[in-house]
Amino acid sequence: MRQNITKVVLIPAYKPDEKLIDLLKSLSDSEITTVVVNDGSGPEYDPVFRLAELTSKVICHDENRGKGAALKTGIHYIDENIPKPYVVVTADADGQHSVTDILRVMDKAVNNPDKLILGSRKIEGKTPLRSRFGNSLTRLIFRSSTGVKVYDAQTGLRAFSSDNVPFLINIEGNRYEYEMNVLLNWTRAKKPIEEMWIETIYDKGNTSSHFHVIRDSVLIYGEIIKFAGASLISFVVDYLLFCLLYFITGSLEITGALFISNVAARVMSAVVNYNLNRVMVFKSDASVKKSAVQYAMLATFILIMNSVVLDLYTMTGMPAQIAKILTELTLFIISLTVQRKVIFRKKELKGALS
Repeated sequence: MRQNITKVVLIPAYKPDEKLIDLLKSLSDSEITTVVVNDGSGPEYDPVFRLAELTSKVICHDENRGKGAALKTGIHYIDENIPKPYVVVTADADGQHSVTDILRVMDKAVNNPDKLILGSRKIEGKTPLRSRFGNSLTRLIFRSSTGVKVYDAQTGLRAFSSDNVPFLINIEGNRYEYEMNVLLNWTRAKKPIEEMWIETIYDKGNTSSHFHVIRDSVLIYGEIIKFAGASLISFVVDYLLFCLLYFITGSLEITGALFISNVAARVMSAVVNYNLNRVMVFKSDASVKKSAVQYAMLATFILIMNSVVLDLYTMTGMPAQIAKILTELTLFIISLTVQRKVIFRKKELKGALS
């Protein structure tokens, strides 16, 4: 355990109510520095932030820039004005995090400066349906795409040490997707995560949430959605070319028509898929030459397995067109995992510490 560690609570706030002031008053009784970021709430909320200034440092955005931007503004301020070493706990302004849990998460981070500490809520019957569904979906997608098990990937109660600030500041995202990007980049860098159970607190109907279901869901799941979209485009190219070539080679009674059609279509769709994933999905900074070779190796493996599985399906009497669809679904997860973790794996963010 390191001594003389400054403890800071960072609260991004957009159109807060009296719950923010209650939280700040409760925290003022402890030896903790509190920093609040007013994320463009508007002049009608000035009275709330004037009260906040009685116990906290308040930083203001001229316009609403999003939770991620507010968190990074606060982290920048803390890093420039708080002596190291320090530990930061991020908490929500809507009263969903109790002071007891904030202090527990804080203490855990003090004793584990290398870890990202998550205050995880148990998703039970009293949790609003929207939140329960969102948490379950996020948990499933996060685990399937990273291989890391995190129960509450949407929690805003998190703690980290000053050692990890350079890493966090360089992560992309200005709205709710920033918190998901933190988890994705943290796991890619093979940095440890520890979860702690906290009290689940929601107001009736979760009305205080500023989460926009469609817009923010697209941002949070953006990379996965783009990967699926790129895969769909490549599949359409593959499938149409396969059907066209199989029609031509089959009508000409060419030996091995099924194999030739499948290979040719797969090669063309692989070129399309590689470029879509490198440029649009993963925005990879890896060497084009190296990633192209790795992708070619993956594509060759997938191609071999594709043909083997396709033959197995068609041997059962299944129509070639339907067999092709089932084959692609079988190999989708393998391709996603290898491309994310090996081929297009992002280099550790600049300034990150291991």
